[in-house]
Amino acid sequence: MDIWVKTGQLLLSLSIIVVLHEMGHFLPAKYFKTRVEKFYLFFNPWFSVWKKKIGETEYGLGWLPLGGYVKISGMVDESMDKDQMAKPAEPWEFRAKPGWQRLIIITGGVVVNLLLGMFIYAMIMYTWGTEKLPVQNATYGYQIDPVLEGLGFENGDIPIRFGDVKPQYFSELAKSLLLSDSREVEVIRDQNTTTFQMPEDWRDQLLEENRKLFTPLIPFYADTIIPGGGAAESELVKGDLILAINGVPSMYFNTFIDEIQNYKDQEIQLSVLRNSDTLTFPVLVSEEATIGVGPGDALSKFKLETQHYTLMQAIPAGISHGTNTLVGYVSSLKLLFTKSGAKQMGGFGTIGSLFPSTWDWQSFWSMTALISIILAFMNILPIPALDGGHAVFIIYEMITGRLPNQKVLEYAQMVGMILLLGLVLFANLNDVYKFFIK
Repeated sequence: MDIWVKTGQLLLSLSIIVVLHEMGHFLPAKYFKTRVEKFYLFFNPWFSVWKKKIGETEYGLGWLPLGGYVKISGMVDESMDKDQMAKPAEPWEFRAKPGWQRLIIITGGVVVNLLLGMFIYAMIMYTWGTEKLPVQNATYGYQIDPVLEGLGFENGDIPIRFGDVKPQYFSELAKSLLLSDSREVEVIRDQNTTTFQMPEDWRDQLLEENRKLFTPLIPFYADTIIPGGGAAESELVKGDLILAINGVPSMYFNTFIDEIQNYKDQEIQLSVLRNSDTLTFPVLVSEEATIGVGPGDALSKFKLETQHYTLMQAIPAGISHGTNTLVGYVSSLKLLFTKSGAKQMGGFGTIGSLFPSTWDWQSFWSMTALISIILAFMNILPIPALDGGHAVFIIYEMITGRLPNQKVLEYAQMVGMILLLGLVLFANLNDVYKFFIK
């Protein structure tokens, strides 16, 4: 039953994202009086599940849920309609329009997906609010950045006052410290309240580089064990509390991440607590210093408070969260170019597994917003066959005043389609492989 719930959420999510993305192309095309021949949700090789022609446009539902498309007259696209492109351009064709209009039409889908993600995040905050961690609810204290240790802080401290400033939530800690005009700091250390003075040049030391000053210490319980990783090939099971690496205490997720950096592409002795038994067994560490295990929802281990938003508060908060999501995703892409990262690539099975096994609207909309923002970025990449690839040729024409060679456009489109199909095939075969080696 779980698989059908996840599949239903995935299909609904993709349908919303794809239809609105294609509307981002369709509406500016119609506004600039460009003929749109087809508007399809999902692809329809050989036949359509449903289709109906209204005016000059055929609207339809395909059977292959890999995306969707609008076929715009006079544009080199996945249809590869060479006969139409061989004729002189008509006034209602895409290629007859000014470059700036074509650029708006091409990038409209990406803009819609980006705005959609931010809008959904804003509405989630308005409807359900967000959960925040009160400073003192970090039960095990905070991991302290090394630069703070030189200022008098210790790992496990819970900062409760910087001069006259008393931060309420974890998210306010770093900002409260930096904005404080006082050197006096009050912390809870070993269940006692301790006050100390930072050195006079403390602010200069903190501002030398961007650092993550405070991170909640979280006991590292194995939650997600990734197939193919060192953890999956070891005796580790879900629910184990990780205690040490080669005898070095590493029971917090943060300290584990720091310690395991010393053992890239090596075998370690991992100590865990299972029920009341302490076990030690070998685990292979990858060349990227990972063993393929995740802690699950870390913040759920603490008592959180829900912050509610008015509509006017939710909109900028949603935009900010969407921007941070995009930046975080782009930063993580470098992992794809590693051996372990490539192994973790997934297709529709992986995406579908991220949805909850029971229908939950908050989780559904959160995943939809994430996918929409990811697709916005992926589509704007300067790869032929993607919106970004088309945009590159249009910008080239606008700058140079010269039309790209028609054959170059056709070959670029063909190469781009082969690359994209190969990537989709690789990602989904990875899903199949992971499924059968579990």
